[in-house]
Amino acid sequence: MLLNLPQARPVVQSLGASRIREVANAGIGLSDVLPFWFGEPDQETPRFIRDTAKDALDAGDTFYTHNLGIAPLRAAIAAYLSTLHRPLSAERVAVTSSGVSALMLLAQLIVSPGDRVVAVTPLWPNLVEIPKILGAEVVQVPLRFGQTWELDVQQLLDTLTPGTRAVLLNSPNNPTGWVIGADQQEQILAHCRKHGIWILSDDVYERLVYDTPPGTRGCAPSFLDIAAPEDRLVSANSFSKSWLMTGWRLGWVVAPEALMGDFGKLVEYNTSCAPGFVQRAGIAAVERGEDIVAHTIQRYQAARDFLYTRLNALPGVATPRPKGAMYLFFRVDGVQDTLALCKRMVSEAGLGLAPGSAFGPEGEGYVRWCFASSIERLDEGARRLEKFLQGRRGA
Repeated sequence: MLLNLPQARPVVQSLGASRIREVANAGIGLSDVLPFWFGEPDQETPRFIRDTAKDALDAGDTFYTHNLGIAPLRAAIAAYLSTLHRPLSAERVAVTSSGVSALMLLAQLIVSPGDRVVAVTPLWPNLVEIPKILGAEVVQVPLRFGQTWELDVQQLLDTLTPGTRAVLLNSPNNPTGWVIGADQQEQILAHCRKHGIWILSDDVYERLVYDTPPGTRGCAPSFLDIAAPEDRLVSANSFSKSWLMTGWRLGWVVAPEALMGDFGKLVEYNTSCAPGFVQRAGIAAVERGEDIVAHTIQRYQAARDFLYTRLNALPGVATPRPKGAMYLFFRVDGVQDTLALCKRMVSEAGLGLAPGSAFGPEGEGYVRWCFASSIERLDEGARRLEKFLQGRRGA
């Protein structure tokens, strides 16, 4: 007799498992694998941030906090963002337990089953799958491969038809390093205002931009530079990348003030609140961490330039020059299955990269390399890739 085994909802069953994790699982535990598969800095969180959290723990900061975050952190984030963009009130800021949680909560806030959502891709898979979990339809608009990755803004506007609920934009982009132009943002905002379309902006990498004029504070163009407080704009951000805090799981959102009451309900029903001692560390980061951000940008730009030159010198490899984020997304001639390719590189070359297919069908044929690492490790990784490709051509 067959049993009716318990099953998840069909939409959850249909979600694709992380192909990045599949490659990493094939290499974790192997002693001589260079891991560049995850989007994670290779340096630990600065000591003054860690010490702030320890001091808060020693002071007994182990209780529940406000759903929207402790007031000092909300104020610190608002002050920080006001130095980068238009002046922003703390009432429009909420703290979340990670940037991923921020994205999920914002989607829960504005997306309903059956909604039409448009995403600019290739894109980090979580952002594409989140609306699907909620029962929405996701329509994808691909970036164009060239000297740099570029957006055909007219194609995007044509796709943002009346009745579309939201557009998902991640700039600087994971995996391509594409950075949207301020003029493109103006066009998109005007179009979305006209048709009542929400903009969900993933701004996690906004500080990781390169080739900025000397003496300027590096920051990518942002909808927060041009949007009015009442616009249908929600922004997600994180402490993970700019302040080397991936393991802390701390993020924030910016949304119209009128939505914050309902947003607080969603936080309550998802995580209740972010840990107080972690939020204290967040205050230290935004108030005292600008030197860390500047050093990180300088270090990553040197890493990008080195790896870009090394990869483009390899036969059969072509990579656009990323303007931001922490990845090279490069094409390997003749590759039809990047998942299989990356698994082979783990076992045969001791090199851990992320398959382009993890970022949607537009990513197939490409491979992502996180360059948030030392020049020495990147050089050894490039040497291993070159040897692997030579063997592949000779096979």
